[in-house]
Amino acid sequence: MNTDFLKRNFEQTFQQKAADLFFSPGRINIIGEHTDYNGGHVFLCAISLGTYAAYGPREDKKIAVCSGNMDDDLVIFEIGDLDLEKDPDHKWINYFKGMTAYVQDETREIDHGFNLYVWGNLPYGAGLSSSASIEMLVGHVLTEEYGLEIDPVKLAQLGQKTENEFIGLSSGIMDQFAVNMSKKDQAIFLDCATLQYDYLPLDLGDYEIIIMSTNKKHSLADSAYNDRVRECQEATSKLQAKLNIDHLGDIDEETFDEYSYLINDETLLKRARHAVFENQRTIKATKAMANKDLDRLGRLINASHVSLHFDYEVTGKELDSLAESAWQQDGCLCARMIGGGFGGSAIAIVKEDQAEAFKEKVGKIYQDTIGYAASFYEAKIVDGTHKL
Repeated sequence: MNTDFLKRNFEQTFQQKAADLFFSPGRINIIGEHTDYNGGHVFLCAISLGTYAAYGPREDKKIAVCSGNMDDDLVIFEIGDLDLEKDPDHKWINYFKGMTAYVQDETREIDHGFNLYVWGNLPYGAGLSSSASIEMLVGHVLTEEYGLEIDPVKLAQLGQKTENEFIGLSSGIMDQFAVNMSKKDQAIFLDCATLQYDYLPLDLGDYEIIIMSTNKKHSLADSAYNDRVRECQEATSKLQAKLNIDHLGDIDEETFDEYSYLINDETLLKRARHAVFENQRTIKATKAMANKDLDRLGRLINASHVSLHFDYEVTGKELDSLAESAWQQDGCLCARMIGGGFGGSAIAIVKEDQAEAFKEKVGKIYQDTIGYAASFYEAKIVDGTHKL
């Protein structure tokens, strides 16, 4: 990224020089989909695609944000403003509003406003956590520029609060955690119930991760995402008649099988089965990664997509086309959808020397099947949100 672009556009917009620059990554989830709000495990990392920002202080109590991705749209609001922006052209500002207000509630130490010019190369709506990238960007601007002492995990929780209480999406914490806590060339194995975590080197040998975007945007708050959360909660409630559990992530496959009669509803049974089995797949996958058993890791990742298709029913023809065509290609270890589903992106782990042929062949199949092009990105594994 040429930071001169940020500095120049900031100065042209706000008539002052930028004081500092920031970068906040997106994230991919290697495995562990729809497990975070079910008290399960995830295995995820930050990527080199993300959101950049140039910052400068103001003397008043206003915050002005200009987005280079929205035709330099400029929105100004007051610190602590929790009026949800409903204009479709300005909805992007809600992530800035919510995060700023919740950090202020936590610290009461934001005593002046600021100007921010933001630009990102993270495809919006691609399931790569553009919203968490913005939330953690705002969190770091506030903590670093105002000298706020907020624990990194707490900062991630404030990002989740922004999603849950302000935006209205019943998501778990994994996106904000990955964006904020990641380390270069490592993945995080996170227990979303306890927030205990470990770092594991993401050593894929001569393979690389390719991100495949359907270019079909999803709006999770307006989709079936919240329905899946509710269905899992209903299934958990039924199991609690005989089991002392808080989440579906508290049980293994054998226990689920023995007590599944308590659910006795086809839809709820499928949703719960995915949550339980995906959690166990994630635990097994991290062990395979630690043991350098890439073949088993690949099989588990493929199984994740199958479960998301048949049991959780969040894939759709676009994501299925990418994953299923990827499975057929030489040099492809595995592929699956990532993110909430209903559009967005998938990942594939592919031999480095066959990556270009892979993208060409999968891209052609997708174009012929869906009628428009997919996009492919090769992203490096990077540190979490930080000052440049």
